[in-house]
Amino acid sequence: MYVGTLSFDLLLGDVRSLKEKRSVVRPIVAELQRKYAVSAAEVDHMDLYRRAEIGIAMVSGDAGHLSDVLDRCERLVAGRPEVELLSVRRRLHGDDD
Repeated sequence: MYVGTLSFDLLLGDVRSLKEKRSVVRPIVAELQRKYAVSAAEVDHMDLYRRAEIGIAMVSGDAGHLSDVLDRCERLVAGRPEVELLSVRRRLHGDDD
């Protein structure tokens, strides 16, 4: 069994309220969950308008499949024009850990 996690530190574009922030972050989280069947949520910077951190987790029996899905998730978030991807942290855990 393999567990993979990603966390994205994002800078949001022209956002002036927490309500506007939610209207940017929620669709990204929903698309990740729908397209890739991962667990995803906003996990940090809840009180800041222009910053967000999204966390993703996935469990798989195949390390190659896990890496492929995490790569796709990263490309999806990086390709969103309304956010700037500041950093990505990836962790993979296997049975050996």
